[in-house]
Amino acid sequence: MGTENKQLSMAASAIALRGAHMFLTAGKAAAERRLPPPPQPAVKPRPKPKPIVFGSRPSQKVFEMLFKTTKFNKDELEALYSMYRKLVVAAQAAAPATAIGHPPKIEGIDQSTFRDVMHNTFDLVTEEAILERIWVTWERGAVGGEGALRFEAWVKGLSVLLRGTNEERRNHCFAVYDLNSDGYITKDEMFLLLKNSLLKQPGDEDPDEGVRDLVELVLKKMDIDKDGRVSSEDYKESVEQEPLLLEAFGQCLPSKRHAAAFLKNLCTKT
Repeated sequence: MGTENKQLSMAASAIALRGAHMFLTAGKAAAERRLPPPPQPAVKPRPKPKPIVFGSRPSQKVFEMLFKTTKFNKDELEALYSMYRKLVVAAQAAAPATAIGHPPKIEGIDQSTFRDVMHNTFDLVTEEAILERIWVTWERGAVGGEGALRFEAWVKGLSVLLRGTNEERRNHCFAVYDLNSDGYITKDEMFLLLKNSLLKQPGDEDPDEGVRDLVELVLKKMDIDKDGRVSSEDYKESVEQEPLLLEAFGQCLPSKRHAAAFLKNLCTKT
């Protein structure tokens, strides 16, 4: 009984913790000649590649709409647009050239750039599964959950991450954890989310056993209607009772410190 209580207390303390993990690439080949080639005419220098052209600036109506619907002022929106331009241009420059040597056209922030920003700017050093879900569930409007993030979607998502209400932050986390988007966080989804965040102890015969124990413990805390899964209402009620449960299955919001630092430097760095 004492061992069981000890395991439960260890599992309970794990709920308050968040998570940690990172990546690289390269390659080349050569050719051979048989006979010396005949004299060649002077080779004309190759034209320099055309500079990357950024898409047109959103209309003033878009900026006015974002001013009314997000929690950014006009100066911050201009700074966010400047940041957005730099991110898109950098992604275009880093992407491999197409077959005809032109840089690819990336309409918005691609997933790789998004991951870098979450890691490096907001210190979201979390499981890859969580980062993937943040990317997929980021509100894209009519475009849905695919494709690069356009400026409007980027700003609206940042508004929730950095200055969202309790309800907005709660909805964001729940959407990330609801892996199949069916409106419930099931035991299987909890297991997948928690599996990578627990340290495996040497000599553990069944490393998954501790994860299953933790799932049962979290379920007892969060399954308010006792139907074996966590609905959005269960999640809301349990987080209101215990705010630490907001990120029970992995970090998907920047810390207050990193959010404040980003907002403070926003208009001076861009």
